[in-house]
Amino acid sequence: MKTISTLIRPLPMQNWASDILIFIPRFVGGMLLTIDFGSSKFGVPWSPAENELGFLQVASWFPEDVANFGAPFSWAPVFFAWMAAASETIGGLLLALGVATRLNAFLIACTMLVAIFYQKWGQGTWSMLPAMGFLWLSFYTLVVGSGRLGLDYLISRKWLQDK
Repeated sequence: MKTISTLIRPLPMQNWASDILIFIPRFVGGMLLTIDFGSSKFGVPWSPAENELGFLQVASWFPEDVANFGAPFSWAPVFFAWMAAASETIGGLLLALGVATRLNAFLIACTMLVAIFYQKWGQGTWSMLPAMGFLWLSFYTLVVGSGRLGLDYLISRKWLQDK
């Protein structure tokens, strides 16, 4: 129980201005990740219509791309593609809302590390910048949590009041 409380409770901040400074990059980054990056490869209601993706369906090109990364990704490319697309799309949305912030930040960090080292590495720093930005955002939110402007804060307050 203490572990769950530690995972969801944000770091206490001195004032609301600090919480706003935590909220803005978390919300903007999470929304960019879910709307722009994740929805192009994962079927959600806000996916582009021209992609013709069913609900929670991965774009056909994505498992092929993941299989080209080599082992261990080539052993189960559909699984890894689904996990990556879900962490970007669903994880980005939950990150923006501040729900399970640290867990989602960890999954996004793993996805971005794979994107940097297996997909973008040979293409130069410029092509790595989006993944690097989301990686740093996920490291940041992994440490500080959601702040008071996230649902984790409300959940942790309720959790602590019930004890």
